[in-house]
Amino acid sequence: MGFTEVYDYEHGKRDWGSFGLPREGTITQEPTAGDVARRDVPTCGLEDDLGVVRERVRAAGWDTCIVVNAMDVVLGRLGRSALRGDDAASVEDAMTEGPSTVRPSIGVSALLDRMRPKGLTSFLITTSDGRLVGLVLRDELERG
Repeated sequence: MGFTEVYDYEHGKRDWGSFGLPREGTITQEPTAGDVARRDVPTCGLEDDLGVVRERVRAAGWDTCIVVNAMDVVLGRLGRSALRGDDAASVEDAMTEGPSTVRPSIGVSALLDRMRPKGLTSFLITTSDGRLVGLVLRDELERG
């Protein structure tokens, strides 16, 4: 057939979906978190200046910033109160470490079922190895 390299994907269908890769079948009709995640959420690194991050986040119209490493692995989150904090504080000191995340393969209705009882307005979407996919905003989900 002319293929020079062939690979077996051994981790399974769930892991495939957790990376937001293409899927087929009858259950793919409902949008997933990966389909609707906002990829324009601001990011910053541990070494970034908090004052500079604050201004960049505000200028972009956001009230949160996701702290990632060089590989886009989520390390933490700067929320409203952290962004209002002291400019002398470091991003590392100001962030909330290890925020909750879900995989891109979770359906929108299942994600809303998780968000509503806890009063959550957003949820981070990451791959199974922790890389940022984006942020889902509850009000956007509810508007459909």
